[in-house]
Parts: sequence; C-alpha cells; structure tokens
Amino acid sequence: MRGKCGLFHTSYASESHFFQTGFQKICLAVFLGLMLCSPLFLSNYQVSMLIMINIAVIGAVSLNLLTGCCGQISLGHGAFIGVGAYTTGLCTLAGWPFFAALLFGGFVTAVVGMIFGIPSLRLKGIYLAIATLAAQMILSYVFLHWESVTGGAIGMGLDAPVVMGMAFDNDARMFYLTFGVAAACVLLVANILRTRHGRAFVAIRDFHQSAESVGVNLFSYKLQAFAVSSFLAGIAGGLWAHYTMYITPEQFDIMLSIQYLAMIIIGGLGSVLGSIFGAVFVVLLPEGLGILAQFAGTFFPNISSYFLALREGIFGLILVLFLIFEPEGLAHRWRLIKAYWKLYPFAH
Repeated sequence: MRGKCGLFHTSYASESHFFQTGFQKICLAVFLGLMLCSPLFLSNYQVSMLIMINIAVIGAVSLNLLTGCCGQISLGHGAFIGVGAYTTGLCTLAGWPFFAALLFGGFVTAVVGMIFGIPSLRLKGIYLAIATLAAQMILSYVFLHWESVTGGAIGMGLDAPVVMGMAFDNDARMFYLTFGVAAACVLLVANILRTRHGRAFVAIRDFHQSAESVGVNLFSYKLQAFAVSSFLAGIAGGLWAHYTMYITPEQFDIMLSIQYLAMIIIGGLGSVLGSIFGAVFVVLLPEGLGILAQFAGTFFPNISSYFLALREGIFGLILVLFLIFEPEGLAHRWRLIKAYWKLYPFAH
C-alpha cells in the first residue's frame, strides 16, 4: 500500500498554505455550499440570526487582531462600531453608493481609532483599557448629543443598501452581502497575520521590550493595529446600520464592547477561527437560554420568569467558567479534538 503517512513539506511555500490537505479543502467547499444554500431551507428568523453572526464575526475578528494578536486591550470597540454605523449611514443618505459609503465609514473609524490609540505608546494593560473605556464614553456622548448629525436619542433611519441597482431589502439578499463581506474580512486578517506586520503584532503582545530590541517600531505597529481593527469595526457597523435600518446611541454602549470582548475570550485570543467560534457562541447564547427557559417553564412555570431575569448573570457566569476551565477558548478545544482523531486509536 503506497501513500504518505503524514504531511511532508519540501518548501516554505507549501508549509504556509492555508489548507494543506485535500480533506480540508473538501470540508471548506461543503461548508461554503451549505452556507450559500442556507437561505433556501431556513426560516427568515434563522437567516436573520445568520446575518447577525456574519456581522459579529467581522467585529470579533477585528478586536482579536488588536487585543488577541497585538495585546492592546480595548473596551471601546462598541463605540468604534458606532462610528462606522453613523458615518456609513450619513454617506448613503447623502446619495453615496453603498460600498463607497461602507469603505469611507471604515476609513473614518480607522482615523478615530488611531487617535484614541495614540496613548498606547505609554499605556499598557489595565491603563490602556481605561483609556479605551474613555473613548467609549466620549463617543457615546457624541452619538447622543450631536443631534444635528446623529439624530440624538431619536436615532437615524436608513434605507436598505442598494448595489448596482439591486436593493438588499430582504433577509436572503442581506445574508449573501454580509457573508461575502465577512469572508473577505476574515481572509484579510488571516493574511495580515502571515506577514511581517502580523509577526510584529505577536512580538509586541508576547514581550514588547524584546520586540523593540530587534527593531520593531512599537508606536507605528500599535497604531497600525488600531487602524486595521477600527477599520473592520467600521465595516461591521455600516452593515449593522443598513441591516437594522435604524440606529440609536444605546445600541453602541459599553455592553456591546463587553460582548465583543467576551467573543474573543470564549473563542480564543489570537485565533481567527476562535473569533468565528466566539461570535457564533455569543450570538446564539441568548437564543439557547430562551429555549431553555421555555423548556423549564413547561415543568416549573414560576422558574421561567426568574430564569429570563437572570439571563445577563448567566452570560457572566458562562464567561467566568470559560476563563477557569477553558482559558484558551473554543479554538484550542477544537485543535485538541482534531489532534485526537488524527492519532486515533494510537493516542500516544
């Protein structure tokens, strides 16, 4: 019986491929086929959940690039998403093409992120987290009180996005739009991490003094991390704004930033795949808790109302349990599962 027992690379190019086996490529093709066909056999509500997952994936992978890969803790990611949402919405209301408005919203958010990323040269750890929390508070104040631009507490109404004369005015079309953009953003971040910029981000995260001693410009690369992360956050905000077609300041409060931070912790810091796992988990968690509350209500009618009231507390408890029992996230558990079956039945 002939055949290779394992992977044997003969060049760096072959080793750096995204998918190194035919089985991985087949799995990817099957996954993409299922995703593209999903609007045909899922309900509108289920498709809407997939749309929210696509948007959450973009926000989570952008935050993971900044926090998980570069080590710059951010508690203002929700506000950056809000900047992208308002900027994209204002541009489309002014008659801009949707993709032009979406990219411009990303660039404006990148500039705002770089401005608030300037203290990262001197601040690290919890001090940087407080600085980004200040960014969250400042931007939330702007969203609420700059009424001539944002609409204030009343909010801003938007139309469905139009691309090349096609209106994405239903869930199925919006799913394909958000899925395509999410796939492009994930591919972008995955490729950035394979470049010298990505290696510099990881070096800064692991030990900034060693990175600086080998020639890494800390200030430049930290600002680059803030810029790319904020740009992608702005893209997520623009998609969110045009999917909901109505945005208000309370949508981009500190709780949104905490949710995205929970996504990358649950999924796995520094992992693109972990960002996807975390986004799926956090978006579907309220739905799972609601189903569990209904199930409990069939046997204990008085418990279901308390269960729903404690939903936020249960979310915090799950996050704490992940920190204790699975600190490296779902991506690490997935790698262990793959390694087990790759060696099975010779686990040693």
